[in-house]
Amino acid sequence: MKPPESISDTNTQRASQPEIQLPNDYKNAPKAKKIETILEKHGDKRTDNYYWLNDRENPEVISYLEAENKYTKEALAHTEDFQTKLFDEIVGRIKQTDESVPYKSNGYWYYTRFEEKKEYPVYCRKKDSLENAEEILLDVNLLAEGLSYIDVAGLSISQDNTLLAYGTDTLSRRIYTIHFKNLVTGEMLNDTIENTTGGCTWAADNTNVFYSVKDEQTLRSCQIFRRTLGVKDSELVYEEKDETFNTCVYKSKSKKYLIIGSDSTLTSEYRILEADNPKGEFRIFEPRKRGHEYGIAHFEDKFYVTSNHKAQNFKLMVTPETATGMKNWKEVIGHREDTLLEGIELFKNFMVVDERRNGLTHLRVMNLIEKTEHYLDFGEEVYSAGTSVNPDFESEWLRFSYTSLTTPNSVFDYHLTTREKKLLKQQEVVGGYNADDYKTERHFATAADGTQIPISLVYKKSFGIKPENPLLLYGYGSYGATMDVYFSSVRLSLLDRGFTFAIAHIRGGQEMGRQWYEDGKLLKKKNTFTDFIDCAKYLITKNYTSQRHLYAMGGSAGGLLMGAVVNMNPEIWHGIVAQVPFVDVVTTMLDDTIPLTTGEYDEWGNPNDKIYYDYMKSYSPYDNVEAKEYPTMLVTTGLHDSQVQYWEPAKWVAKLRELKTDTNKILLFTNMEAGHGGASGRFERFKEVALEYAFLLDLEGIGV
Repeated sequence: MKPPESISDTNTQRASQPEIQLPNDYKNAPKAKKIETILEKHGDKRTDNYYWLNDRENPEVISYLEAENKYTKEALAHTEDFQTKLFDEIVGRIKQTDESVPYKSNGYWYYTRFEEKKEYPVYCRKKDSLENAEEILLDVNLLAEGLSYIDVAGLSISQDNTLLAYGTDTLSRRIYTIHFKNLVTGEMLNDTIENTTGGCTWAADNTNVFYSVKDEQTLRSCQIFRRTLGVKDSELVYEEKDETFNTCVYKSKSKKYLIIGSDSTLTSEYRILEADNPKGEFRIFEPRKRGHEYGIAHFEDKFYVTSNHKAQNFKLMVTPETATGMKNWKEVIGHREDTLLEGIELFKNFMVVDERRNGLTHLRVMNLIEKTEHYLDFGEEVYSAGTSVNPDFESEWLRFSYTSLTTPNSVFDYHLTTREKKLLKQQEVVGGYNADDYKTERHFATAADGTQIPISLVYKKSFGIKPENPLLLYGYGSYGATMDVYFSSVRLSLLDRGFTFAIAHIRGGQEMGRQWYEDGKLLKKKNTFTDFIDCAKYLITKNYTSQRHLYAMGGSAGGLLMGAVVNMNPEIWHGIVAQVPFVDVVTTMLDDTIPLTTGEYDEWGNPNDKIYYDYMKSYSPYDNVEAKEYPTMLVTTGLHDSQVQYWEPAKWVAKLRELKTDTNKILLFTNMEAGHGGASGRFERFKEVALEYAFLLDLEGIGV
């Protein structure tokens, strides 16, 4: 994509400095040429010498990125054998031949399996009984042949079980082409649909499908179409014209309704239509009102509604399916100041409520017949649990997932009446793993304003707690996304070499309720950064590590976090890993041609408003790089990233190199064949993890 003609009130350029200098050895980093670009807004002028990198069609840009990759490779050449060892070690813990826990839907048992030494899943089903013959729905390994990247998404089966729809992305821009397969004959249909979000929703007639389309420039999901299989053209059924909203389409668990959802950061709206009337008119469930977020779930003759109307942490309402307006809603679960209502799972006689309290998830079982309730007991201090695949209303078994920093990912069935708990599958760590060798703890750091910030951490007991122990602090803190704890067999490569791993549950997430999110966004965004720094200082004070051994990692909006904290307190970090970092905040948020920008205004603010412009500029990592010492850093990106464009980290690295006053290396690695999620494939992606781990361990002087 070429740069827009103008992203500000004034945009002028003039050339300076020579062409890119390729390094002769690892000591000479590439130098991006400087073309002074003046960006003016609200009378404020910003100089961007590396704005020219915003053009992936420019061969000189590609040459520069390749030069950076060459430099990174040379700088870490002495760790290549170690990277190979780490990769083999990480992959060696993964069970090569594996299979998911089957679930039953509409007469078939569905599951996914992996075959030895193959990168991609095989999607399968068996009719009626698990003892019956296997039917392969889709072998992604076959689709991947000859491709450097593939992602398959949105698998969906027609109601008569005879047709499969699925989406493929072969560029890593998250733009999918939908394909259709006849499961009776095994033949592919001629119908294909391009430029979609990946999935589609079947009407009850097994002939009409509904799907969402992306704007080709902004990649915003903005239109819903209906396609009748066998007919060339699709019909537009809904267009979301508000540029701050995205739209989607799905079917209720009851299969009775097709549902179109429209969402912005702060506002929701739904439209419903009976699935057996695909050419009918969708009707609004409850009209959008700015700041009102709600979700809907259908059962029998009513809808349950989760809503934040006069309820910051959400409440649960119920309404007749024939009268869905808010005036008809009746309260089922009221608002609670200390508990965030995150979602519900409906059964014929039970309701399971996902709740979050004091930073932890809780599953509340409500017996709708006997009017009794209880909570599941998980028995650990720090954990994460949530409902899993539960397609059957009639079942009395709840399927849920469970994990902790020391407990491998587990799938359970829980009987809602007898409270019997059955472990169906726990992630196997090949080569052996003993949870008793590790310890997990929960701490609270005090922020500058007195707020208590949770920290979850894990370490190997044999290394104990010492200030000379290396510690990797991870954070995100945006969009209300909660960083729940989870087990990682990959992480053992750090823990078994003496690292402590910690998660800072900073504001901007939703760990401690909705207010936690509100206090880390817009004009309170800096709380996210200072919280992370305060967590780091707490861990140093408590002798879990020291400045010489403290490292930080974050990706995407967590990469913004890395950029901000390294500007604010560069001296306390020995090394930083910034993955696909969102670091050029002001310029990106002023450019509404870039994917996702307009939908982000409620998260970061709209810099066309001077108040938000000034605040954003005060923390934007790229705008606040200074002539001072910075720690050693590894920055990663993907050429085809549609969420954080590659030029943000590329420009940031160039500016850091230009201004910093130390001799610490700043390394940039660009995956030239991938996007925001990195490499595709089950194992290939761990090569980048091995690179990051080798970088950290090398800084710590650990090379085995």
